[in-house]
Amino acid sequence: MEPSSSLSLSLSVNGTRHDITLDDPRVTLLDLLRERLGLTGSKKGCDRGQCGACTVLVNGRRVNSCLSLAVSLDGAEITTIEGLAQGDALHPVQAAFIAHDGFQCGFCTPGQIMSAVGLIREGRAGDDPERVREAMSGNLCRCGAYIGITQAVLDAQAKMSEQQGEAA
Repeated sequence: MEPSSSLSLSLSVNGTRHDITLDDPRVTLLDLLRERLGLTGSKKGCDRGQCGACTVLVNGRRVNSCLSLAVSLDGAEITTIEGLAQGDALHPVQAAFIAHDGFQCGFCTPGQIMSAVGLIREGRAGDDPERVREAMSGNLCRCGAYIGITQAVLDAQAKMSEQQGEAA
């Protein structure tokens, strides 16, 4: 009898625990999300970590899921674009992207939004457009919607800070 070469891991994805068995240790988090869990919001753009279309949050931090081996994330908490809204209520960053036309074709939008959420959570967004552009530089937009994206991040940051201040 040959020993099993499969690997088991457990992930929390958008608040739901998933116990997964992988037959190949080279499976990326992006492929696991899209092919095994049916979460297709994260896009496979360059598959080299250069475009940011696959950005998700891993334990609250921005990660290019195309570069992350799923097996290395045992026990991690993953948040994808599908996990941001609360029912019909959009996340403030999602609402700001709509309000500021922060997208055109929409291909990069899930990665842009997830990167913006991570940036705001990291406390690095501030109120300086140049700072936001620099911190979001790992997310490319072929359509050139950068002005709307930057405005959306600044607006969402301000609204989320306001909400936190009211909650205190």
